[in-house]
Amino acid sequence: MVRAISIPASLREEYPFEPKKLKLSSGHTLSYLDEGEGPVVIMAHGNPTWSFYYRDIVKTLKENFRVIVPDHIGCGLSDKPQDYDYTLKNHIDNLESLIDELKIEDFNLIVHDWGGAIGMGLGTRRPKNLKKAVILNTAAFTSNLIPKTINLCKNPIFGEWMVRKFNAFAWPATFMATSKGLSQVVKEGYLLPYNNYENRIATARFVRDIPMDDQHPSWSTLKNIENNLSTLECPKLILWGEKDFCFNMQFFKRWTEIYPKAETKVFSGAGHYVLEDAKEEINKDIFNFLRES
Repeated sequence: MVRAISIPASLREEYPFEPKKLKLSSGHTLSYLDEGEGPVVIMAHGNPTWSFYYRDIVKTLKENFRVIVPDHIGCGLSDKPQDYDYTLKNHIDNLESLIDELKIEDFNLIVHDWGGAIGMGLGTRRPKNLKKAVILNTAAFTSNLIPKTINLCKNPIFGEWMVRKFNAFAWPATFMATSKGLSQVVKEGYLLPYNNYENRIATARFVRDIPMDDQHPSWSTLKNIENNLSTLECPKLILWGEKDFCFNMQFFKRWTEIYPKAETKVFSGAGHYVLEDAKEEINKDIFNFLRES
């Protein structure tokens, strides 16, 4: 049975927000944060996180910006349908539906992990509206690089069973994705939405949706995004955790080849959850970049 998720008192200090809801054309409900006023900043999370990943940068930016942070369908506080088509295209469509509903025209992007393909997918659909992009340990292009542990999780039978029965994706990420470790409360926050077999469906389906060859249903979507990245002429800031077991420095190098004029910074002591491992410095870097005229 799919159970609704609510924020417990123990997480209110870390996540002091009141999410809003949008009913999508699919009939499913998307949860999202809408904090502050000013230029719009849209943040797209990856797998197996949710808007909780961006909690501290939301607190930093909301005094000067309007910050929009959706939980993708199947993630966070959004609906977790068991019969949904969890594809890259649908996640981009949902993000586009959200900004249309909110009547957002110009926007800035912050993307991480799967949020790179989703967010940049939105950006390539509306290149004239994207004003700045912050890129954090992610990809929005095809690649044959995948860690063995993640590749194992792609198996439609064994992998899905492991991920959904034993939380063998979200739970390992609480220590594999960070080099400095997470407090018990923060671990609780990351794992909160993925507390049973049904609620872990998107965690498993995101992994299966990684396109490794041109026969995969999401290959053409990702390839189209990759082919159109060069149309994004806005300023970019690429911030990278060097100790990322998944999006390693080869991905960083690829981004710098696509965007040779981008500002870049590598955090040598940070892992995949770079916003956790380099929190104070990276929040300042993002704030200053977005404030620059």
